Amino acid sequence: MNRRQFITSGLVGAGALAVDPNLTCARPVAKASTDPFQLVSLGKSGLKVSMVGIGTGMSGGGRQSNQTRMGKEKFESLLQYAFYRGVRLFDCADLYGTHPFVANALKAIPRDRYVLSSKIWVRPGGIPEPERPDADVVVARFLKELKTDYIDLVLIHCMESGAWCEEQKRQMDILEHLKQKGIIRAHGVSIHSVDALKACVNSPWVDSVHTRINPYGDSMDDRNPEVVTSILKQIHAAGKGVVGMKLIGEGRYRNDPEKRDRAIQYVLGLGCVNTMVVGFEKPEEIDDFSSRVKTQLAARLVSA
Repeated sequence: MNRRQFITSGLVGAGALAVDPNLTCARPVAKASTDPFQLVSLGKSGLKVSMVGIGTGMSGGGRQSNQTRMGKEKFESLLQYAFYRGVRLFDCADLYGTHPFVANALKAIPRDRYVLSSKIWVRPGGIPEPERPDADVVVARFLKELKTDYIDLVLIHCMESGAWCEEQKRQMDILEHLKQKGIIRAHGVSIHSVDALKACVNSPWVDSVHTRINPYGDSMDDRNPEVVTSILKQIHAAGKGVVGMKLIGEGRYRNDPEKRDRAIQYVLGLGCVNTMVVGFEKPEEIDDFSSRVKTQLAARLVSA
């Protein structure tokens, strides 16, 4: 079934997903697969995520994003289509305001069939309220917004300071306590500087890192991708999960197929990025990206 057949068949709409139960089954991990949605381990976190995930914060801020600006029906249909295609990682954040959309789009899907990640915002600005409650208060709100009993991965969002491990110690301790209680399954950080990225290497608290990566240095922590990748390889070697963001340069390569191919080839070739999260805005973008990932995976198998 292609995208058009999926949409016109009535599987998407009314905020619910009515699919064959077999489609909701987790895909097995393949040792050598060309499936762009194969499940892969997120480091030693215990989480299994699809190799391609969907981000919900394209041009996000103030609890809005390009996805929320689509409107409820279009955005929820996009999320449902992503699940139908094989996406099992849905990346959210308080900054994006996308929790209610994700919750409604996936409400008909068994909770253990997908992974939810979200991020707490501790910095000034960004969200309407001036207060920055502790992580336990914020995560309790996330649970209600996402209509779930647990969140798979919770990150401290947009760390830039090289001393974030000391500066965010209180929030880290709270998140660890929530992990021990089973309210969250793993914790980590979303990184926005080289110094902050370096701090992840030796932090035993970090289960997973969201990092910006592409071969062109666009919207990355350093214009030289090799600076970033050298640190990511250390993070990966330490058993931590690595979630790649900004693979299409925050939308810069949307109309440049050669750059999209090069970005996918580059990231897959690094061997230290577990999953790629892209802020898709159309079903066609999911189809295009996953097809290109499949092509690159097939090429790697031939050359192996």
